[in-house]
Amino acid sequence: MQEHELITLAAPPTLAVVHGIREDRMTAPTPCREFTVGDLIDHLLHWGPPLARASRHSDGVPQPGGNPLERQIEMLVAAWSVPAAWQGTTSITGTEEFPARMIGMMAVTELVVHGWDLARATGQPASWDPELLALLHDEVAKTAQLGREMGAFGAEVPVPRTAPVLDRLLGLTGRDPQWTPVV
Repeated sequence: MQEHELITLAAPPTLAVVHGIREDRMTAPTPCREFTVGDLIDHLLHWGPPLARASRHSDGVPQPGGNPLERQIEMLVAAWSVPAAWQGTTSITGTEEFPARMIGMMAVTELVVHGWDLARATGQPASWDPELLALLHDEVAKTAQLGREMGAFGAEVPVPRTAPVLDRLLGLTGRDPQWTPVV
């Protein structure tokens, strides 16, 4: 699997979840403790444009019309589906440069992990390609401590080594794979 194909594997399950979010679930809690469903959507809408611009193949402005989060996910897919987006260095904020591959993996991880958050919070099923999940797990394992130091991840949630790879990925990001909303 080529790096530029990862985003095209990550996006469809997340888009399916976004399509299924009902308005009455916007205030529901999510596994991302500080966010309701609406807050998490706002978080994604906030970080999507800089992540797309970091590809150097997007102006970070989603197409108008329709669901804003759907348009933004489509923009991320277009931006990070370009093989050259994964080469060299880039910046999210315009100040500090990072390897483009690291930022591309961040965009893919955002779609999967927050897609799972939204699915769980809204009672929807979601599953991603097993090869994609294995790759993301390995990548997140390399950067999880940095993610915790930056406040992007919570404290690691212990997950058995025999658990599904998605559960182990979620545990690395500080999520409890068994989380369910309190009803």
